[in-house]
Amino acid sequence: MSSTKVGSDGLGRASALLASGTLVSRLLGFVKAAVLAQTIGQLAVGDAFAIGNQLPNNVYALVAGGVLSAVLIPQIVRAGQHDDAGQSFINKVLTLGTVVFLAITVVATLAAPLLVALYTQSAAESGRGFSSDGVALATAFAYWCLPQILFYALYSLLGEVLNARRAFGPFAWAPVINNIVSIAGLVVFSLLFGGAEASTNPGAWTVPMVATLAGSATLGIVAQAGVLAFFWRRTGLSYRPDFVWRGVGLARTGKAAGWLFAMLLVSQLAGIVQSNVTTLSSNDGPSVLALQNAWLVFMVPHSVIALSVVTVYFTRMSGHASTDNVAGLRDDVSTSLRSIGLLLVFAAATLIVAAYPLSRFFESSFEGVQAMGNVIIAYAVGLVPFSTVLILQRVFFALEEARTVFFIDLVKSALFVVGSLACASLPSDRVGVGMALVSSGVAFANFAVTFAVLRRRLGRLDGKLVTRRLVQYLAAAVTASLVGFGVLALLGGMHTGGFAVANPASALLSIGIIGAVMAAVYGVLLVVMRNPELGGVLTTVSARFRPSRSE
Repeated sequence: MSSTKVGSDGLGRASALLASGTLVSRLLGFVKAAVLAQTIGQLAVGDAFAIGNQLPNNVYALVAGGVLSAVLIPQIVRAGQHDDAGQSFINKVLTLGTVVFLAITVVATLAAPLLVALYTQSAAESGRGFSSDGVALATAFAYWCLPQILFYALYSLLGEVLNARRAFGPFAWAPVINNIVSIAGLVVFSLLFGGAEASTNPGAWTVPMVATLAGSATLGIVAQAGVLAFFWRRTGLSYRPDFVWRGVGLARTGKAAGWLFAMLLVSQLAGIVQSNVTTLSSNDGPSVLALQNAWLVFMVPHSVIALSVVTVYFTRMSGHASTDNVAGLRDDVSTSLRSIGLLLVFAAATLIVAAYPLSRFFESSFEGVQAMGNVIIAYAVGLVPFSTVLILQRVFFALEEARTVFFIDLVKSALFVVGSLACASLPSDRVGVGMALVSSGVAFANFAVTFAVLRRRLGRLDGKLVTRRLVQYLAAAVTASLVGFGVLALLGGMHTGGFAVANPASALLSIGIIGAVMAAVYGVLLVVMRNPELGGVLTTVSARFRPSRSE
């Protein structure tokens, strides 16, 4: 792990550093989720833990998720032009953030029973959903997990300051520590309490079992935040608590953050509806934990490709916005969409073809593999629009027009709520797939609206060129997918007992074979089409991961 600094000529290297750290973290996160599913299952107990462990994420996202990266980075970049290189601003923000989030953490932890009730449907009320034991267990998990809120905030505050100073490495690699600690906690749990056979009944859980599982999850977040503190001095930063929160532009930050908070509030309200509808299928089909794990699979290409590129581009966008360089912003949008589109279209196609082998890491029966695999497929359909919206939103944040994003997100959340409520009428075993399809449909609508509004704001965004490239990628991906499905069928991935779904080891080998074959077909077709982005992407990936002579 290194605190690599990036100049204007180091954009590709920074993206590669972020991508490699994110990839390792996501892979370990995948391992953690698979071990968790094999340990406590994806039914009643798994859903209870999913609710309890997700609550700190929901509370944090409501209060500050995205605010730090979308609002603070432009402010820190501007503060860096001050005589003290932004040190005073950083001290005030970090002190304020610690005080506020400590208070929020205490209140949220005390309110654990209310939060669990808010996000779940009880079988006693609706005839479908969590049993009384399941609700009690979710509440017990929540008490142990909600303290994570403070450490999520510290991780984000410390990390975004490092990112604004162009030290991208620590923020990308710190989650690796979190996943290692969490996996170790699962191993300890299995050794002490016997794994799935002893832990799939919500009514049989004891305080030591809850403390070991949920406590180790919280300890992982603590470690993730703590490791960033070691890298501050490498950026020339020090920290002194500063309780005088006036005079360095915090009001400007607060104004921008206010609109983003409103956007996140709307999103979280939609998330509450989603959670309540999803819990209706608990014990009858893919429910909370299964959807979280399918989303985890979905997020691997999103994080490795989109987030890594956007994190670095956003710093450049903020610079262009601060100097009113509209042409530079347009170029950032066009270049990033065409570059990551090439990779995202292939990633979506691969997820769809390999969905059943991927599900084998979380489910043992072929019926379970099918059920979760169908959820992954439904999510994967919306990968490209979901990821590319992130780039478009960051342009508005760089321009400090968070209000625009709020109104766009209001439309998105309304569509999502309508779709989620419609899923409540589905049979319990179909609710999970329905929710994933709603997510993908909303992603397409959200991209169309966001692109149209941004085009109106900045003018022409090479829309025809971007569309032409995406159609080209799609044509190549469809052909590669047909070949991939043929390989999947040959490997027995479509029926019970087939090699591709027999066990996690054979599933992993099958995924590798399918991915390699599809990549070869996809790449050859793009070469035949003389796609100009292919060479640039391959050159960046191969060259930027190699250390330069000066390093």
